[in-house]
Amino acid sequence: MTSNQGNGAPCYSGSDSLAVHAGREDLTALGVHAPPLDLSSTNPLPGVEAGGESYEAMATGGHPTAGGNVYARLWNPTVARFESALAAVEHTEEAVAFASGMAAVTAAVLAAQLRHREERGGGVGHVVAVRPLYGGTDHLLVSGLLGVDATFCGPFGVAAAVRPETCLVVVETPANPTLELVDIAAVVEAAQGRPVLVDNTFATPVLQNPADIGAALVLHSATKYLGGHGDAVGGVVAADASWAGALRRVRAVTGGLLHPMAAYLLHRGLPTLGVRVRAQQASAEKMSAWLSAHPGVRRVHYPGTPEGDPTGLVGRQMRGPGAMLAIELAGGYAQAAQVAERVRLFTHAVSLGGVDSLIQHPAALTHRPVPPEARPATNILRLSIGLEDVADLQADLAQALG
Repeated sequence: MTSNQGNGAPCYSGSDSLAVHAGREDLTALGVHAPPLDLSSTNPLPGVEAGGESYEAMATGGHPTAGGNVYARLWNPTVARFESALAAVEHTEEAVAFASGMAAVTAAVLAAQLRHREERGGGVGHVVAVRPLYGGTDHLLVSGLLGVDATFCGPFGVAAAVRPETCLVVVETPANPTLELVDIAAVVEAAQGRPVLVDNTFATPVLQNPADIGAALVLHSATKYLGGHGDAVGGVVAADASWAGALRRVRAVTGGLLHPMAAYLLHRGLPTLGVRVRAQQASAEKMSAWLSAHPGVRRVHYPGTPEGDPTGLVGRQMRGPGAMLAIELAGGYAQAAQVAERVRLFTHAVSLGGVDSLIQHPAALTHRPVPPEARPATNILRLSIGLEDVADLQADLAQALG
């Protein structure tokens, strides 16, 4: 990685420095300090042939040529800056950004199916999905909307679930909503050469880099920690150049490009990502200990506890337990609903990873479409710990718990 001073001399490699400077290397040469925002929906063409060649390059998964950016569905420089920055912090060659996390998941499955067909000359692809998963991802694969067959299993069932036509293995760690940790290296080995997609939304690049462990695709709902302020929706997949080309090909024909304003806000969120995640994690560790001692809480699901990390992945795979936790309440669904509705400082809302603390009931909301056998228990609440004072968060939950 080079500096943003335009002299080409390497001067930083730390994760926080990358988050601050990646995607901004040419700003000094441009004479600006903040990354520019390009809202153009279309672009002037230097000529018919040059424009056509560039259009074809981008529509088939490549980069703009001398014909320019042509049209915003295919390429936007503000989006490209965010992609470059995210690829740097995830240690991949490239990244491809989408209008939402679900658009990114959809593109990844379609790209895997596309590669499977091109390599094998046709046939229906097969996806192995490790539960638990985010409810939207689970629902997408169950629905069959994307024309792939899906087999669901636990983290130790991947090898048995893989078939000759398997084109992708999908895993989320820490898992949504109950924070189970999955050994990425073990899943990669069990996948027997099939590409593995890891949803890294909860951990973020601050705490985990799945590509370093063998994952082919690293997915983020960028709406969450990457943006960090609850004001931009987006998704992104980090991968090598070959996968990125396949993802851009899907994006170009389906129209799933991230809006440049969202890309600007997400890129702006990256420099504070490390500071935010580490501060939120410190508060989550305190909240976990406090909740574990509360008589109304039956169990705390958190990777920072021995029960939450039985195989020692924190410190080996992850650099910390993160800022998400889930609680099982002794009073069942009635108490869970009461707590969610009585909080005053926590916001009762879906999503996560912002500067403010959120609480939600997964079984009734994000995981409602999941088949009953895989749905979270109705006495579980998921908490996203923000940047408020821990004492205030504890006081809020204390009054909500009664």
